[in-house]
Amino acid sequence: MFVLPIKISRGRVGALCMLACLSGCATKPPVAEMVLEASAPEVAHSRLWGENGERWLPGGRLPDFSYAGYRSGERPIPDYLPTISVAAYGARGDDEVDDTAAFQRALAAAVSGAVLVPPGRYIISDVLRITKSGVVLRGAGEGQSILYFPKPLEAIAPNPGATTGGLPTSNYSWSGGMVRLEGRINSVPLTFITAPAKRGDQAIVVAKPQMLAVGQWIEVFMTDTADNTLAAELYSGDAGDVSMLKGSSRASWVTRITKIDGTRVELERRLRFDVRPEWRPVVRSFRPTVEDSGVEDLTFEFPVTPYGGHFTEQGFNPLAFEGVANCWARRVKFVNPDSGPMVGGVFNTVSDAVFESQRPPDREGNQGHHGIYLHGGGDHLFTRFDFRMKFVHDISVSEAAGMVVSQGKGVDLCFDHHKRAPYEILFTDIDLGLGTRPWKSGGGAGLGKHAGARVTFWNLRAAGPLPPPPKEFSPWSINLVGVDVGLPPVLDGAGTWREIMPTRELQPADLYQAQLAVRLSHEHN
Repeated sequence: MFVLPIKISRGRVGALCMLACLSGCATKPPVAEMVLEASAPEVAHSRLWGENGERWLPGGRLPDFSYAGYRSGERPIPDYLPTISVAAYGARGDDEVDDTAAFQRALAAAVSGAVLVPPGRYIISDVLRITKSGVVLRGAGEGQSILYFPKPLEAIAPNPGATTGGLPTSNYSWSGGMVRLEGRINSVPLTFITAPAKRGDQAIVVAKPQMLAVGQWIEVFMTDTADNTLAAELYSGDAGDVSMLKGSSRASWVTRITKIDGTRVELERRLRFDVRPEWRPVVRSFRPTVEDSGVEDLTFEFPVTPYGGHFTEQGFNPLAFEGVANCWARRVKFVNPDSGPMVGGVFNTVSDAVFESQRPPDREGNQGHHGIYLHGGGDHLFTRFDFRMKFVHDISVSEAAGMVVSQGKGVDLCFDHHKRAPYEILFTDIDLGLGTRPWKSGGGAGLGKHAGARVTFWNLRAAGPLPPPPKEFSPWSINLVGVDVGLPPVLDGAGTWREIMPTRELQPADLYQAQLAVRLSHEHN
């Protein structure tokens, strides 16, 4: 490990130490290269990526995040032609009459395309569900089409629960939404994987290749042993206290088949975890019942009520993705929410989202619980967001991998890693605002460290240096690139990786966009 205790200027021409070593893997690499000193260039590139990905290593400590979001970034979110309007079913938006039934009738009648919500303020007192593929609920734009929800979910469909510590609360404190994209990921076992494979490999060996086909979407799925050996893998061998996991960890990863040669199956993506027999690895089908649906150009508004603090939430939640894939919410605004979108499923996108509140805050200045909760199968994209309010947990990730959070800003953002190994998550090109609490995270006792393996923070900005991540936040494999935590650079392939440089000099500024561009250029050649 090399540590260079120099002071790095925040200016464009300040002194910068260039440290060299091999990109780290889960196992200890060979001896690192020599330490070099040089003046800061106009543009600086990470040794994990380089200028155009030439330094990136399959199976190295920098994951490939390029498959996140709608259709893995391979095509834009569609603009559907309008088919029906809620006005045709009785919704007016210019009176004090409840419009719930009109919206429900319109969504039930929609076969495909956009269900239009004309300008107005609509009263919605029950859950609205989108349960078909190819259907979008579309308003006229922010502040133009407003859905007003006078009652919380707990008053509509009571769902009492408790925290991991036994504190009574509502399950809507961390789940549910007034508008729901609802489906099922039909996943049934097809064949067992019969040989070990390493993270970064692009092929597996299966028992029944006749159950598979080239071009097919599949899920690689594994379950833990009683002594939490899979959890250890998802924490790169540095899990912390996992006494309460009790073998409950799961690993799930979705990809396409590109070639079948006997029992050898080649995959579009590289494995993001090792495959071992003791984890009972299996190939399962991946057939979502709802895809290519969304909500857009809407404002979700709730009453102005005092925020009572953590775990007092009753479910003023705007939006939930439940068991869906390749769906989206875009150009949306959330006013006075308990929590923002709850995003489950796989390959979903939330973009161009604004969060604001007039609610009297709690003693810590919070006005809600989770700004957004990313979970499920993972590979979600949350991008171009603006937090104009403070949540207990602004951006939460849990029990999933491959999520990307990018190109956003907030008042004083925190990246809540909610334990149970949320691993290989990327936060890139983000303005945290004050920057006093970036690592503030929740989750129950004995469920592992907050963040899992190879979580990556790339090009973060704040009013001043961020506090360093505490030891209990993540394993050794965390990547900090273009993140000023007031400490000198350390580039250790089997330990700390902290490349600190003036953020305006770091290129690419958005790692996700750079990785996606490289992948798509290779696929098109």
